[in-house]
Amino acid sequence: MNDYFCILIRKQMRKIEHIGIAVHDIENSNELFSKLFGQPAYKMEVVESEGVKTSFFMCGPNKIELLEATNENSPIAKFLEKKGEGIHHIAFDVEDIYSEIERLKGEGFTVLNETPKKGADNKLVAFLHPKSTNGVLIELCQENTDL
Repeated sequence: MNDYFCILIRKQMRKIEHIGIAVHDIENSNELFSKLFGQPAYKMEVVESEGVKTSFFMCGPNKIELLEATNENSPIAKFLEKKGEGIHHIAFDVEDIYSEIERLKGEGFTVLNETPKKGADNKLVAFLHPKSTNGVLIELCQENTDL
């Protein structure tokens, strides 16, 4: 692999950052996933702007995010009503979320929020519409260094 190709890859999606799972009851799900992974969630937080309560688990180098709706109008509540509990999204770590949004728009993907917003776990986030990604909601995540 030449140096140019390696630099190009690093400027785009670098790794799966986490997998998001929508749940009806985060306390019961925390118990379940604590048993599954043999350790408790390392972080819980509420993201008021998204109407969601989250908890995060580590499984080796991978993160799992559980998401519970905090109000009936939240995207998670709508997802649960339509599809039930299960995988909600796959999140990818990016170095520069702004340039990645522009790159993906140029490639023809539908970006749901062209201006990144504050997400859970100290991240700036943006989402790609599932209709443009074979039915999978894709989240772009960048560490928020402005906090």
